[in-house]
Amino acid sequence: MSTLNAQQGSSNFWNSVRFGGGIGLSFGDDFFSGTLAPSAIYEFNNQVALGFGLNGTYNKQKDFYKSTILGGSLIGLFSPISEIQLSAEFEELHVNRRYESNLNLENDTYWSPALFLGAGYRNGNVTFGMRYDLLYDENNSIYANALTPFVRFYF
Repeated sequence: MSTLNAQQGSSNFWNSVRFGGGIGLSFGDDFFSGTLAPSAIYEFNNQVALGFGLNGTYNKQKDFYKSTILGGSLIGLFSPISEIQLSAEFEELHVNRRYESNLNLENDTYWSPALFLGAGYRNGNVTFGMRYDLLYDENNSIYANALTPFVRFYF
C-alpha cells in the first residue's frame, strides 16, 4: 500500500510542474545575439507558483566584442484572478565580455544581479506584461532599461 501511495504522490507532483522558457535571436549589421532560457515552475494551486530558470546568452559584434552570459533565476508567480499574473524574480547572471577593438577597452567579468517585480495579462499558458528591475545598474545590467516587457509560456 505504501508503494502505491508514494507513486501517486510522485505522479501528483509532476502533474503540477509546468515547463517553459524563452529563445531569443537578434542579428543585424555584423551583430549576433542568441539566448536559450529554459524554466520550470511548480503550481501549488491556481493562484501560486514557484520555480527556477537557467539563462545562456552569446553576443558578438564583429571586430568589437564577444560576450557570454550564464546564470539562473528564481521566480514566484501570483494570480489574484485568472487573467492577472504578478511576479517576483531574482536573477543572477555571470557576464564575460571580451573586446576585440583597438579602443583600449578593458575586458569585463562580473556578476549582474536583478530583482524584477512584474505584472501581466494571462490567457491560458501565455502571459504578456512588464517587469521592473529594482537593482538596475546602467553600467552592469545586460538590459537596456530597468523596465522591460516579457512574454511567458508554461505548458
